[in-house]
Amino acid sequence: MEKRNKTRKRYISRRSFLGNTIALGAGTMGAGLLASIRTADASGGLTPGDAALLRFPAALELIEADFWIQYNELGGIQDSEVPGGTGNPDYTEALAQLDEDMDQYIHDNTDDEITHHTFLNAYLVSNGAAPANLDPFRTLMGSTATGVNPALIGHRLTNLTQLTIDTSWWTRYRDDSHNPDLDPNFVFPQAVPTLGVNQHTAIPRTDADTTDPTFLQAIANTAGFHFPTIEQGGNSLYPSLAQRATHTEVLRILISIGPTETMHFQTWSDKAGNAPPLTNVIDPVTGVSVTFPDLDVSDPLLKKNLIMPEPCPFLDTSLPIVSIIRPTNTEGVAMGALTFLTNMGLFIGQSPAFFAYLTQLAQAADHARHGRG
Repeated sequence: MEKRNKTRKRYISRRSFLGNTIALGAGTMGAGLLASIRTADASGGLTPGDAALLRFPAALELIEADFWIQYNELGGIQDSEVPGGTGNPDYTEALAQLDEDMDQYIHDNTDDEITHHTFLNAYLVSNGAAPANLDPFRTLMGSTATGVNPALIGHRLTNLTQLTIDTSWWTRYRDDSHNPDLDPNFVFPQAVPTLGVNQHTAIPRTDADTTDPTFLQAIANTAGFHFPTIEQGGNSLYPSLAQRATHTEVLRILISIGPTETMHFQTWSDKAGNAPPLTNVIDPVTGVSVTFPDLDVSDPLLKKNLIMPEPCPFLDTSLPIVSIIRPTNTEGVAMGALTFLTNMGLFIGQSPAFFAYLTQLAQAADHARHGRG
């Protein structure tokens, strides 16, 4: 498939900047990582609460960057800005069925997430606080298909081959009668019900997965719905955490990064609606079936081009409906995000120490309160 060459600005290498400003102890695990956080917070300029509010999203951005890098190696544009892969032409072509610019969008989303965790960690260190460090947990296999960076095989944080994807965000943003903050027990319908059960791969696991065009398109469609599913999490996380910030600068960081996640979410929402309809496609390895319905329908809850957030109830049902990000309730938001990612299967194969570390970061973020250290 013909590659599109697009002129892009060049920036200072974020990896070089991170390497020069942050000393991460890749050999430490579990309790050692948690102890380093407590020591740095005790001597730093940030309150422990504000540091926790930045450290948890820094960890999630490291996780996001890890799986976006995997997507970029196989289906994005390969350049010095996001180096490492060589591309998989068949997978890239399947992704292009959702939009011809998918490779550019994947590249740019990957670049964005790298800048997010780099900035957040550098800011924490510049204020005497410990950064998020997930290096000890880069142990998962990942894909071995043509295009991946061979140096990273067996050194991934995330698992993109056993996903259970909740696509209820599709109808949540099209429903003008319900808000999960006001009605947390309401069940929003799934856009692609079969993705919400069993486990599905969003990348070719090996070159064998690229030999059947129909199955490969199902893999690309799965990725197409995984992209917005992930980004809608950040879409809600940042404004939820921002309400707990004490220092104005921490608030500024959270409300400045958050909208970029919203931009990602709406872009991917639009592209997911273009996924070619497929019926009962069987994974030759697991035997799991997946069906992608035709979303070019009249039902406003499912119609693919209704990507602007419909107004919905907010704060109190006695008030008029309004178009907003939802949910944005602050209670337990960090642990909720971690649980959501875990239930998705993104961490299948990770160690107990990995979950203990992320749980500690999430609980610290949830414990932070505005106006309190």
